[in-house]
Amino acid sequence: MTKDEIRRRLEFYQDLGIKTVYRRSATSRQPPVTVSVSLPTFEPAQDSLLTILQDIGDCKRCRLHEARNKIVFGSGNDQSRLVFVGEGPGADEDQQGLPFVGRAGQLLTQMIEGTAAKEGIPIKRSDVYICNVVKCRPPENRTPQPDEMEICGQFLYRQLQAIRPKAICALGSTAAKAVLGTKDGVTRLRGKWHNWRDIQVMVTYHPSYLLRPYNQNAKKEAWEDLKKVLHYVYD
Repeated sequence: MTKDEIRRRLEFYQDLGIKTVYRRSATSRQPPVTVSVSLPTFEPAQDSLLTILQDIGDCKRCRLHEARNKIVFGSGNDQSRLVFVGEGPGADEDQQGLPFVGRAGQLLTQMIEGTAAKEGIPIKRSDVYICNVVKCRPPENRTPQPDEMEICGQFLYRQLQAIRPKAICALGSTAAKAVLGTKDGVTRLRGKWHNWRDIQVMVTYHPSYLLRPYNQNAKKEAWEDLKKVLHYVYD
């Protein structure tokens, strides 16, 4: 088993809440001895977004690199108290190297700034941090595969740990699954707080879902979710 595989395995156990693993003595003359080994942290000491980006490099760890134009790492305030996590880059994001710059991104900007203005909270999109689960565009904007999410997830987790926001807003089911490790859909998860490593998480609809004309009720629910997030973080 490689170091990366061991790391991902231990991180999986840690996210399940397991804080200790055990190993037995390898000596043949003595009875097996159980030794407690505390799980290490997975983020390098003094980790930063710049360090994470350098570690990603010209990433070719999964198949998504084959058709990408640019890696889309993230953008915004690297000391923000609020982080939005989406699914993955689309065509516009792949061209510009920035998250949420297409139609869905424009709607997200309106949601953040419009809701903040109505609620009397003086923030703009540039005051928050925005990133995605996977950093390369999936072909034809398909949903990322589990192995792609797992490989890129290590960098997402490091981003979140480096920023340590007061809250995370997961946009859509893919982001919710990556952050919370859940199989539940947005409808069941939204509107209430969840927890990731002592950081509060709110799940809501992805802006691309809200662009569809038959999802008017979802728009109202998403705005309510965002109001709850903004007041929790900035009040």
